[in-house]
Amino acid sequence: MTVAAIDDPALVAELVPTGRLRAVINLGNALLAHRQPDSPEPAGVSVDLARSLARLLGVELDLIPVNIAAEAVAAVTEERADIGFFAIDPERGAGIGFTAPYVLIEGAYLVLKNSPLTDNAQVDAEGHRIVVGKGSAYDLWLTRNIRHATLVRAASSQAVVDTFMADRLDVAAGVRQQLEADAARVPGLRLLPGRFMVIEQAMGLPKGRSERAAGLLKSFVEHAKASGAVAAALQAHHIHGASVAPAATQP
Repeated sequence: MTVAAIDDPALVAELVPTGRLRAVINLGNALLAHRQPDSPEPAGVSVDLARSLARLLGVELDLIPVNIAAEAVAAVTEERADIGFFAIDPERGAGIGFTAPYVLIEGAYLVLKNSPLTDNAQVDAEGHRIVVGKGSAYDLWLTRNIRHATLVRAASSQAVVDTFMADRLDVAAGVRQQLEADAARVPGLRLLPGRFMVIEQAMGLPKGRSERAAGLLKSFVEHAKASGAVAAALQAHHIHGASVAPAATQP
């Protein structure tokens, strides 16, 4: 992810006021970040992007790993972090300025193999209980869109299927790759075909940062997509179930 360095100290300071790039990394999104068995630092697509941005700015990088999306949102909103990696959501947008998305991720439903449900459209019905990771993009989307079923919130996205099994719920919701891994781990499960939503995964910075800082971050994301850097990171980390987002449309 080589990008020409920014030779504008004032602009760098607008994005990185402490002189070090503080990047919050959500380990709850296993598609884009994970812990390494032989290192205290996380790895993944979002980490690669953070390292590339730090090099572009000519500053040191401080990674701030958290376990759930809500913690990442709070870190950026409260300006304890300069950047984060988020699913775009209007609720989060109150305190975070988003770039255009850099990857698209499918949201899927999982059920028991003997469930009568065969289609995503059947899920939102009276009496159905859907478990989702608390504060995740899926939780926010389902909260706005589910009209008849009941939502049950697990402690994290990784805990969704275990909660689904333990509480004998009807549907589990989350990122397709995580659910596929859980279905391989736990017997008697299957995913419903297709997807119920598409997550637009973007970078974000505190809403109070300058327009120039926001513009720099947006340009960085567009370059990372156009140069093939995002695609290379997805390939390097063997990520399936996510695709590079298209270029941002001009207003």
